[in-house]
Amino acid sequence: MAGATQELRQAPPQPGTTGAAPAQERLPRLALIGNPNSGKTSLFNQLTGLNQKVGNFPGVTVDRKTGVAQLGGERRAEVIDLPGTYSLYPKSLDEQVIADLLYNPSSPDYPDFVVVTVDASNLRRSLLLFSQLADLGLPAILALNMTDVAAERGITIDLPTLERELGVPVVPMNARKGVGMAALRIVMAERLAAPPALRFWQPDATVQALVNEVRAHFGLHNDYLALHYAHQFQHLHFLTETDREFLARLTEKFAFDATARQAEETVGRYARINELLLDTVTVTRTERREPASNRIDKVLTHRVFGYLIFLSVLFLLFQAIFAWAQYPMDLIDRGISALSAVIQANFHGPLVRLLTEGVIAGLGGVLIFIPQIALLFAFLAVLEETGYMARVTFLMDKLMRPFGLSGKSVVPLISGLACAVPAIMGARTIESWKDRMLTIFVTPLMSCSARIPVYTVLVALVVPDEAWLGVFNMRGLVLMGLYLLGLSSALISAFILKKVLKARERSYFIMEFPVYRWPRWKNVGLTIVEKVKAFIFQAGKVIIAISVLLWVLASYGPGNRQDQAEAQVKQAAITQRWPGSELERRVASARLETSYAGTFGHVIEPAIRPLGFDWKIGIALLTSFAAREVFVGTMSTIYSVGQDADLGTVQQKLAAEKDLQGQPFFTPVRALSLLVFYVFAMQCMSTLAVTYRETKSWRWPLGQLVYMTGLAYAASLLVWQVFA
Repeated sequence: MAGATQELRQAPPQPGTTGAAPAQERLPRLALIGNPNSGKTSLFNQLTGLNQKVGNFPGVTVDRKTGVAQLGGERRAEVIDLPGTYSLYPKSLDEQVIADLLYNPSSPDYPDFVVVTVDASNLRRSLLLFSQLADLGLPAILALNMTDVAAERGITIDLPTLERELGVPVVPMNARKGVGMAALRIVMAERLAAPPALRFWQPDATVQALVNEVRAHFGLHNDYLALHYAHQFQHLHFLTETDREFLARLTEKFAFDATARQAEETVGRYARINELLLDTVTVTRTERREPASNRIDKVLTHRVFGYLIFLSVLFLLFQAIFAWAQYPMDLIDRGISALSAVIQANFHGPLVRLLTEGVIAGLGGVLIFIPQIALLFAFLAVLEETGYMARVTFLMDKLMRPFGLSGKSVVPLISGLACAVPAIMGARTIESWKDRMLTIFVTPLMSCSARIPVYTVLVALVVPDEAWLGVFNMRGLVLMGLYLLGLSSALISAFILKKVLKARERSYFIMEFPVYRWPRWKNVGLTIVEKVKAFIFQAGKVIIAISVLLWVLASYGPGNRQDQAEAQVKQAAITQRWPGSELERRVASARLETSYAGTFGHVIEPAIRPLGFDWKIGIALLTSFAAREVFVGTMSTIYSVGQDADLGTVQQKLAAEKDLQGQPFFTPVRALSLLVFYVFAMQCMSTLAVTYRETKSWRWPLGQLVYMTGLAYAASLLVWQVFA
């Protein structure tokens, strides 16, 4: 055992430790790893606060969440938040990045040490992952989280004995409340992490020859890492094709049965963990009554009441999006209008018009929806923090099965309410190929937050701000109906695609419920800030850029067509005796219609006229393909150019638009036709791009584009032709 322990204490080679010294000393790098629901995300937020960013791990589309932790004084550390996992044997694409990182010391993200978060109330399960990391010889710190839950359940842990047995620092904490964070920062700052002293499991003599050859070929630092190369060589991205061929020949030569060996290892690990827990864990009392969480679950996951409660939660969300967000939205809208009016009253010229009708109009199309975006993500964060979202996932599994999806599909679908891009990436946690492809294909039909600007403007335009039955806001009811329409179309589309694929692969659904907790408002606030920043700086850049481009295209035209159109309008004004305001409106409208944008809009108008749309809406449909929310910025810019500048808000501009008979252009039927189009349409280049990256084939994104565009056109056509 002494020799084995010495072997484990040999630190793996660190990148940049050979050859010339690096030009600049980098921050110490630590990786956070732990089971799902072990408090790892709370710990990451406590360590990094707002000093965090999201990217991708090299070569894959898995989220790479990193941040900088202040350890005291000027000492800092780089923190990498790894996906939650129960084992180092990955079952999904999300978990595979852990193996790619921890088995490859040459990786640019290879950590100096790991902080393993474990659930103190379920130490037996949590220590399985720790035992695997220990046998890799990684310097580690054990963050013993949820000590408050353990205490409530009468679980007492002998910390000195546990720390002595493991040979690593053990820090008791409550990451949600920040308890124990100071001690953890001290341990990290003093670089007290060490390779665990305890060997949990060792390959037996029957595979030692295989392990020795793998170690010699790759120059590895311990037996267990070499064994994982034999287990997982087909999926480790950093291995070359030559390496894989070598390992394939080697495993065949030694008749290596990976499945049997993994089962044998798991049994051996739990036997060793049980021995450890007998010396360190004491249960001082047992629950005589059924736990409160079980009693709550009987209601929230009930086959009838569970669905009614979930619908009530959604209903509350959509009511809040209109009722609670309306006042700050009005303030922002009036502020943008007042700013434009002040600038136009004091300055004149093309650049001033570009600023007010292009840049500021586009900026207004971004800022006005911040309250609604913030509310949406606040609700989703609270549902996640309290543990209710996991119950929704379980509840919806029965509903999803007949349509060819599983309960695991619910997480991406619900995430699609925020944004389809990370939702599609989240489908990588689904093991079944069929379920994953179906989920990726139909997720864009869920109404994401980018559709909120389109929905709210059009709904507010034609639906009265009245209460139904004296309680329910009519606009909130219509908004909820649009979301349910998107969900229904996703389920029906999945059912159809299941028949087309004819896949017989069976999937299963296993999920652990987190304990119920009050939300940590700091974490909710961090989520809101992060998502609003992403909306402003990602979608906002696109919206403003397209708004400026549109203003140019809508203000200038080919040749002297605009001047000729203006002359014709002024000539007609002499006989018609229009007042000055009417003349100005008609001149602006004529110049817009003969501009580059107007010309292009007229080209596509015959294709969209059967839907009740004109050339102005056509321009907005095309520009919003970059991002759905661009629709509002486009309409604001188009009608800023074509109408009186005094009409400040987007809603006022659309309400003032008239048809050829002088009647309001945006009737309830036309607005409904446009709403239905946006419920179904694939109006997002980013979604198509991420679908391609996840499926590694153009067949799926092109199929989404053709199917959803066709569905949107057919549904909008039906609405207009039947009800107009």
